[in-house]
Amino acid sequence: MRKILFVVVIAACILVPVLLFGFNEEPGKIEKGNGVEAAAEQMVTDKSADFQEKGLDILLEGKSLKGFGYKIRIDNRLNVYAPERFLEDLMGCSVNQYSNGNVEIDRNSTEIKIPAADLEMVEDEAYIPISEYVESLGFNMEFSFKKNQVNFTCTDGGMNLPKAYDMRDHDRVSPVRDQGQYGTCWAFASLAALESASLPKEDSIYSVDHMSRNNGYNLDISDGGEHTMSIAYMAAWRGPVYEKDDEYGDGKTDDTLEAVRHLEEAIIMNKRDDSKIKGAIYKYGGVETSLYMEMTYGSSRSQFYNEDTASYYYDGDMKPNHDMVIVGWDDDYPKEKFSIQPSKDGAYICKNSWGEDFGDGGYIYVSYEDKNIGKQAIVYTRLGEKNNYDNIYQSDILGWVGQMGFNEESAYFANVYTAKKDEILKAISFYATGDNTTFSVFIVPDYKDESSLNSKRIEIGKGETRYSGYYTVDLTQDVELRKGQKYAVIVSIKTPGSEKPIAIECDAGKRTEGLDLSDGEGYMSLYGEVWHSAEEENANICLKAFTDNK
Repeated sequence: MRKILFVVVIAACILVPVLLFGFNEEPGKIEKGNGVEAAAEQMVTDKSADFQEKGLDILLEGKSLKGFGYKIRIDNRLNVYAPERFLEDLMGCSVNQYSNGNVEIDRNSTEIKIPAADLEMVEDEAYIPISEYVESLGFNMEFSFKKNQVNFTCTDGGMNLPKAYDMRDHDRVSPVRDQGQYGTCWAFASLAALESASLPKEDSIYSVDHMSRNNGYNLDISDGGEHTMSIAYMAAWRGPVYEKDDEYGDGKTDDTLEAVRHLEEAIIMNKRDDSKIKGAIYKYGGVETSLYMEMTYGSSRSQFYNEDTASYYYDGDMKPNHDMVIVGWDDDYPKEKFSIQPSKDGAYICKNSWGEDFGDGGYIYVSYEDKNIGKQAIVYTRLGEKNNYDNIYQSDILGWVGQMGFNEESAYFANVYTAKKDEILKAISFYATGDNTTFSVFIVPDYKDESSLNSKRIEIGKGETRYSGYYTVDLTQDVELRKGQKYAVIVSIKTPGSEKPIAIECDAGKRTEGLDLSDGEGYMSLYGEVWHSAEEENANICLKAFTDNK
């Protein structure tokens, strides 16, 4: 705070010296005029209003973040307020909001507790007053009045992660559960990771039975599954539902239940990167991953598992066969605690689904050198309320099954929908099939035929994603739709290194026997000029639209 006000006052002195200073009769001395403090205060107030009116460009290390949709608020004293996601994504902080409204912010060895009264609430989202804490969190913050910019610069070398972190110590894990003899580890891992994303503020337990029996795939509860099924189930608003409404292991399900939350974003890391995995745990919640477990259940034995220390290290060549959730790490976990000794210390703390009698109360410590852990890692980063939008338009119930493209990094894809009532288009969602994807979003408000995709499209959003995954994009302007009006949403995408950047729902054999190609009208194009029907290629485009009723 003091830095900001100091800069403002100096600027005021330079810009309006006649107003701020007056000379007395004694040579060589300068005294403040009567209006100094009032003029400086007014200047700050005016500049704050200017920021709010024109919008504020946020920079990190001098790079603009306009494409990522971050928002901050500024009061009339140039105090900066930022939402939890801003501190997590940009500043590398762990931000935990509790049920009483209080917030705890952690960054490496720094721990800051902020009472609920100091927060600014905007549409049920807490904005945190970071101005007074920015230096303690290892950052400097500077305004550029001329350019309407605020630049955040890291001053601690990016050392935001501690050497050890355990989500259990911060009330960020839900209870350990037991999958029994069913092949449902994938659903337990997905929902445990999802539950952790809302903790400690909200302690919901979601139904594994409902996810494993109502995901649209032709798989028995004993057949197993994977994270793409979990994401598709939630992205389609089929779930999650509460465990109390569809209990596990009773042999039945209720397919009339409606989702109690709506998934808005899930990140998929497709290669092992320990710093990114740790950062995701620290900032967002548990990370779903896969291991090879020689044991089929907790009562069995394995040469790779040390029962006395609840530690596991697999150094063979078998592919993963079991899903867990990484909830922490310890860089100094002794290598001597493993039954087969790795070359270095260090372990991830993993939550399993074999009950509390297995391991350390249901948790195990997996060596950093394990052959499979973290090679694919999924974290759920945005979970919306069930009323975030009134309506969903989609044709990809099974989600990301395959990919299409034109042997190029870039492509266009589109879906055509018909408004069911008078509505307002608010957002769209799609899959980024690789890292560092850039995209633009277009709307064709009055779709007639394929030619409309060229002549009538209007750009209403753009951005970029750091990782592959499922993303929801809030549009930059509302688009009004009349009942019965046909409209098209279009995405232009570029995924570096990919030859097939478009995610599609398609036939993948017996497991996708529920595929329905009659529910969509989708198109693909290389340059956005010549369009090809997705349905004629036996596919549905993974591109959803979300509307609110007028």
